Amino acid sequence: MMAFRYLRARRQEGFISVITWFSLLGICLGVATLIIVMSVMNGFRQELLTRILGLNGHMSVYTSDGKMQDFDTVGARVQTLAGVVSVTPMIEGQVMVTARGVAQGAVVRAFRKADLEKRNIVVKNIIQGSLDDYGRDGGLVIGSRLAQKLGVSIGDKITLISPKGTVTAFGTVP
Repeated sequence: MMAFRYLRARRQEGFISVITWFSLLGICLGVATLIIVMSVMNGFRQELLTRILGLNGHMSVYTSDGKMQDFDTVGARVQTLAGVVSVTPMIEGQVMVTARGVAQGAVVRAFRKADLEKRNIVVKNIIQGSLDDYGRDGGLVIGSRLAQKLGVSIGDKITLISPKGTVTAFGTVP
């Protein structure tokens, strides 16, 4: 009741009522815009986290010399920690990929087939083909953008060229 008294103006104060309504409309639009932007950003944040953590995970374990001798023992110990959902071995390295006279730099991540099949982010986003030939007879999975840049499709041959060198904590030393 008290608020309506100030929202409606008397005859001699008609312009003040217009200013009041414009102010109220501006506040409503501002709050609505803030709610919409926050909703979009929260959705984007969730999607980004899902995509990043879907492939990379929350934690990575490395050795100082770059070679883990007995992953299964280390993986079993990490798996016993509270909150650990899964442990997956992965070999990662930089390569140059060539096909049909086109060369492109890439990062290779090698997973065991059973571990890759557990990654929903990969399984649900396969555009062409399947994981049936993964790891058999040199079969591999590449992203759609890399395939497009190289001009390759399912069954085509590509060459991976790995730089030779010693892997250290600071990177590969020639």
